[in-house]
Amino acid sequence: MKLAVKLTAALVFGIFVVMAGYAYLQIRQEVVLYEADVERVSHLGHVMRLTFEEIWQLEGEARLRELVARADPDVGVRVVSLYAPVGDAQRPALSDDEFRALFAGDTVHVVRTDPTDDEWSVSYVPISIGGTRPAAVEVRESSARQQRFIRMSRLAIVIATCAVALVCGLIATGLEFWLVGRPIQRLRDKARRAGDGDFSGPLQLRQHDEIGDLAHDLNTMCDHLAEANRHIIAATEARVAAVEQLRHTDRLATVGQLAAGVAHELGTPLSVVSARAQLISSTEIPRAGVVTNANIIIEQADRMTEIIQQLLDFSRRRSVKLGLASLQHIVARTLDLLSSVAERAHVAVHCAASVAPLLAYVDQNQLQQALTNVALNAIQAMPDGGDLRVGIGRQSARPPGASGTESTFLFISVEDAGKGIPTEQMAHIFEPFFTTKAVGEGTGLGLAVAHGIVAEHGGWITVESTVGKGSRFVIFLPETAESSIPEVKVAS
Repeated sequence: MKLAVKLTAALVFGIFVVMAGYAYLQIRQEVVLYEADVERVSHLGHVMRLTFEEIWQLEGEARLRELVARADPDVGVRVVSLYAPVGDAQRPALSDDEFRALFAGDTVHVVRTDPTDDEWSVSYVPISIGGTRPAAVEVRESSARQQRFIRMSRLAIVIATCAVALVCGLIATGLEFWLVGRPIQRLRDKARRAGDGDFSGPLQLRQHDEIGDLAHDLNTMCDHLAEANRHIIAATEARVAAVEQLRHTDRLATVGQLAAGVAHELGTPLSVVSARAQLISSTEIPRAGVVTNANIIIEQADRMTEIIQQLLDFSRRRSVKLGLASLQHIVARTLDLLSSVAERAHVAVHCAASVAPLLAYVDQNQLQQALTNVALNAIQAMPDGGDLRVGIGRQSARPPGASGTESTFLFISVEDAGKGIPTEQMAHIFEPFFTTKAVGEGTGLGLAVAHGIVAEHGGWITVESTVGKGSRFVIFLPETAESSIPEVKVAS
């Protein structure tokens, strides 16, 4: 309703300006008429002077005063003496300058107020009669009617101005409320709902004007936004599903690479189980020996079950679940999963970590997949064997593209002694399906998936590499309030 109030105020102000201009012109007209009356009185005095001079010369001063006494009382006419003493009724109430003007033969006009506050327009016209005392004709006319008329005109103008302003203001307020205020308010509410993501409920305005057109365009815009929003939601769901499928595919590809190591890992316990079973069935051994061999078989079976379960857990698709987790535990579980692959590749794994737990708000399965991809890539970068060094700790760093001071982040570093990455390939290593491995040795998804998982956790991956000496990948993760730890390192 603020707009309606402003429009009404502007209209009322305009009315006052117009009426003020009209009042000014009206009053000026009255002033002109008043001045014309004054001029008429002065002219009447000049006419009477000629008549009075002739009567004075022919019939004498007494006869003149007798005739003057019979004049119209509304137009007071009398003959005054310019030499009468002060206080004499025949002496006019004039100033010295006005007396001098009369003696000089000029007409003097003054305005006087009587005890009843009525104004009188008084003109003095000098009379010159040879051999007599100087005198003047005093012509008085009441301006009370003119003043009353002017006052009534002013009052009428004020009343008319207030009435016009009030009526026009009420009409304007009503029209602006129905035609502007309410529609604008509904348009505002509709725009706010659209800003909050609610595009339902089309706005119905019966106005066939610019506001109605605006409401129609706003409804059309909301319909388009709703449709676009549905497309975006569908596209986002499809993208999320595609990313999840991509990660699952990469996980299965990794499982395939781990399968050979797992098969080798199962060979030893299977041989033990077979030998112990044959020993029990082929010879006569005491009860204690049977129990011992049976316990060994159970132990080896549990070991094989744990290895297979670990591989199944890694390959199984699970929903995202964030929570506080120990980075040492995730790294240990990952390295345990890769132990058979590293052993077959003649790679020695070394891990340096803090004594106190390093806790991060992550999805353990997702982070394990990212770390597995990076570590497996490092193992494959050393076809002739070597040392794989994994570190866990805290470090001051600044995210890529960020400005300002550095902050403390948790990190997991994976360093190999492999062939290294050429400079021209560094910009492409996180691109999906980019690989320098031979056909059948890699899908080109590992580092891309790892990069996406770490980015979703609010972190990033840095790479340092020297051709012929190896590469160092560092996964940075945000530090939580529970992550404060002493900087003590141990090696394993």
